[in-house]
Amino acid sequence: MRKARVLFVSQEITPYLDETHIGKIARRLPQAIQEKGKEIRTFMPKYGNINERRHQLHEVIRLSGMNIVINNSDHPLIIKVASIPSARMQVYFIDNEDYFQRKSVLADKVTGKSFEDNDERSIFFNRGVIETVKKLGWAPDVIHCHGWFTGLTPLYVKKAFCEDPLFADTKIIFTIYDDEFTKSLSKKIIDKAIVEGINRKDLKHLEDANYINLMKLAIDYADGITFGSEKINPELEKYAKKSGKPILEFKLEGEYCDACNEFYDMVLEDSIVLAD
Repeated sequence: MRKARVLFVSQEITPYLDETHIGKIARRLPQAIQEKGKEIRTFMPKYGNINERRHQLHEVIRLSGMNIVINNSDHPLIIKVASIPSARMQVYFIDNEDYFQRKSVLADKVTGKSFEDNDERSIFFNRGVIETVKKLGWAPDVIHCHGWFTGLTPLYVKKAFCEDPLFADTKIIFTIYDDEFTKSLSKKIIDKAIVEGINRKDLKHLEDANYINLMKLAIDYADGITFGSEKINPELEKYAKKSGKPILEFKLEGEYCDACNEFYDMVLEDSIVLAD
């Protein structure tokens, strides 16, 4: 019996950006899960304000070079990697000059306005993670998504890659935070997000691509939900509970890692893989 494999996909990770609640969790949880005997891989976007020299990022040539087509345009996928020595943990970064060279994360630092192309940036990131995992040939038993920017991963894995042997048995855990954005994403997001295996009906929530509808889409295609913030949108809490899917309620920082590990095992209880 091999060790279970957990893929962490996060919109931010400490220490590469200013410390946030999501960033701290996405930094500490993978280390804890690795220490509990599971194999891990961790991904985040390579935003332009990440200091590559300070954090010793370098490009992984064998994983880079693919183009991802969005809105009829080719966008080169560049993969970089860095290590957190104290955690014995590598972090993979999804990079692209068009989407991730600006010196801020999801909104303009001066105006505070969200970037108009955040829909395409999110699509590129989510698809880029999956394509990179395919190149690695590493079949995840669990994919744990953190932050709204990862909201399309459950759909892509369950619909577009469901027949790929690497993802055929993968369980998706999606964590809902209090990271709401106020302005809806582009009205053209449905057309941009469609790939083989996905049709407009699958993306019906995104006819108005606001935060709540994007999270509902993630819930629909996830196998389990966790609440990562003490207070989350009441409509989403109700929707998640009504889905009938396993839910891990909010846990304090000292309890969260153990609770997640147990949650993974519960979701995988019918699988042939469990941690030693």
